[in-house]
Amino acid sequence: MLSLRPTQSFKRFSSLLQQRLFCSPTWYHQPNDFNYLNHLLSSQISSLQTLFQSHAFIITNGYSRNIFIASKLISLYASFHKPSCSTQLFDEIPQKDIFLWNSIIQAHFSNGEYSRALDCYQWMRAFEALPNHFTLPMIVASCAELELVNCGRSIHGLVSKLGIFSDNSAVGSSFVYMYSKCGVLEEAHGVFDEILLRDVVAWTALVIGCVQNGESKMGLECLREMNRIGGDGERPNFRTLEGGFQACGNLGDLLAGRCLHGLVVKTGMDYSQVVQSSLLSMYSKCGNPEESHRSFCEVVKKDLISWTAMISAYLRMERATECFSMFWEMLVSGIYPDGIVISCMLSSFSNSMRVFEGKAFHGLIIRRGYVLDQLVQNALLSMYCKFGFLKLAEKLFRRENEQNFEAWNLMVSGYRKMGLITKCIELFREMQYLGIESDSNSLVSVISSCSQLGVTHLAQSIHCYMIKKLMDENVSVNNSLIDMYGKSGNLIIARRIFCRVPRDIVTWNTLISSYNHCGDFVEALSLYDKMVLEDLKPNSATLVTVLSACSHLASLEEGEKVHNYINKGNLEFNLSIATALIDMYAKCGQLDKSRGIFNSMHEKDVITWNVIISGYGMHGDARSAIEIFQQMEESSSKPNGLTFLAVLSACAHAGLVKEGKYLFAKMQEYSVTPNLKHYACMVDLLGRSGNLQEAEALVLSMPISPDGGVWGTLLSSCKIHNEIEMGIRIAKHAITSDMENDGYYVMISNMYSSVGKWEEAEKTRGIMKERGVRKRTGWSAV
Repeated sequence: MLSLRPTQSFKRFSSLLQQRLFCSPTWYHQPNDFNYLNHLLSSQISSLQTLFQSHAFIITNGYSRNIFIASKLISLYASFHKPSCSTQLFDEIPQKDIFLWNSIIQAHFSNGEYSRALDCYQWMRAFEALPNHFTLPMIVASCAELELVNCGRSIHGLVSKLGIFSDNSAVGSSFVYMYSKCGVLEEAHGVFDEILLRDVVAWTALVIGCVQNGESKMGLECLREMNRIGGDGERPNFRTLEGGFQACGNLGDLLAGRCLHGLVVKTGMDYSQVVQSSLLSMYSKCGNPEESHRSFCEVVKKDLISWTAMISAYLRMERATECFSMFWEMLVSGIYPDGIVISCMLSSFSNSMRVFEGKAFHGLIIRRGYVLDQLVQNALLSMYCKFGFLKLAEKLFRRENEQNFEAWNLMVSGYRKMGLITKCIELFREMQYLGIESDSNSLVSVISSCSQLGVTHLAQSIHCYMIKKLMDENVSVNNSLIDMYGKSGNLIIARRIFCRVPRDIVTWNTLISSYNHCGDFVEALSLYDKMVLEDLKPNSATLVTVLSACSHLASLEEGEKVHNYINKGNLEFNLSIATALIDMYAKCGQLDKSRGIFNSMHEKDVITWNVIISGYGMHGDARSAIEIFQQMEESSSKPNGLTFLAVLSACAHAGLVKEGKYLFAKMQEYSVTPNLKHYACMVDLLGRSGNLQEAEALVLSMPISPDGGVWGTLLSSCKIHNEIEMGIRIAKHAITSDMENDGYYVMISNMYSSVGKWEEAEKTRGIMKERGVRKRTGWSAV
């Protein structure tokens, strides 16, 4: 029993109460009348202090052990968030009936003490008391909140035995909710099918359960069925519709969302705050800004959730200006932003790379004293990592404590994005040492960093860590592993991972790209064919990779098959696919088809121009290559280093010396600095045409040191034009630049032999042997 002393204030309260009882013309009973106490507990308890006083009065009048009064007191203490007082009172009642047990279970359940509610239920069962239709929804919901599916199953068994399941919708609905919450959707459907009298609660539990378990399509089907066969008690309510709108948003099904919107208007539920917020969220997820804004305007009482939904909608569509505008409107309307809104704003600045606005907004947060919770701190860290502001990001990171797991993972990913791959790996190692859990993003970042550094053994260790932590089912992480193993040439393990894990389009693309990278173009095409047979629609990345394989194999047949698939499948014919087709047809000798696709393109980037110029160049049509170059100059695309390399190579193959010199000089006009490859092209052009002295002068005047490739090009020209003395001189430069190239030794040795300098030829062979340079074995593709 609660130890409540009848203090002086209580005595005054008791005296006043008795005066009211005796003096009131409407009350003629004695002060210990049971009906009066019931009335007192039902209508006059407005504060915890009043409850204490009333409880004390009940004790002094001898009703403290009355089960009905005790149940009311237990519920009242629970309503004031004092379940401990409820428990203390409950323990003092010697005879407990189901009504009292339900009261104490409800006291803990309503205050979120689900474990205590289950303990009370187990205690009740120990006293051989059986639950009723009031007990069961609370106990089953407690199992759901704690995700104790086995405990819920045992209660399910008892309920089936007692026979109070099928004809009671509240009990059945609670089991649908429990199984859905625990992720056992099949059993939730089974329970739902057993309910004979289904009401809106049962249907809503099933719809929301499907949506929360990632089965949005199934959730919509259940909602359609409910609306089709439901009677008056089974019509969707605002909670059911909330689940329906969430399903439409998850699926991006704008048409279904509009149909549901029509139902809302028809049934008159469009004025519900929950429905209006759900509508707004659905339209924003479906990428429809106009209808999102229209739904927002229809919300009469715009609260923080409404503003957050609208700002999030613009964030998803990467419309930073509208995000900022909505934020200021929200402030003007008197709504104070929370951490979610502020983090949305920071994400909008980082996604749109608005550096100045992002830093200014950070200043605004500090000046106005807005909330700087963990969510905002992580959003700031992510923003500065995306901006590439290393010092600011590290400063923010150092302020965080070790418990902020997300900050550590963000920093690992941030180092990777900033190209600091060594730091990325080092920080990941520190995380493991401190026992900080890694998320999928940090794992992808560190595996990618290992791949880039070529430290495959370290990536394999991370793979082992993933298996140990049961993280090897994550699609993104497995894609990065396939990429790492593929790029390191270990295609067997890459294929093994591919066959074992759940696959998305990126998984297929990664393995196809890995075969391409390793030169196994036939297997890349085979894998693409398998993908199409499995009815998985390739995206532009897939098609570009496959067309690249066709180009390397010069397989016109396979290339045309891919082109036909694009046309028949009504796939998006974007810039990258068109460029890949031009390259494929050019390398397969079909320049007319390449030019046809090129001419049909409304938009061309510098890569497209380079590919068509290279195509003409490799087929010796230098005039057409120069013509395309001139068209490019008149377009919005400006030539880059690769453009000049392609057109100079075309001139070299066709012997167009004058045009080549002109184009080489023109590089300065576009602020393109010639590199070794450009000089090698010019040397080849001059050398092939017999201008060997001019070619040598160009090499000697180079602002960068010529490599073996440049000297080797000039050496080949000397051999073609039988300039032995000059060739011997150039060969010495070539050997100094690239001592491992056996061809230079062989060429200078042959030149010495051709002019009768046998000793020098033998000496060159001896030097080659001393340096361990071996003549590579010739081979034939025939």
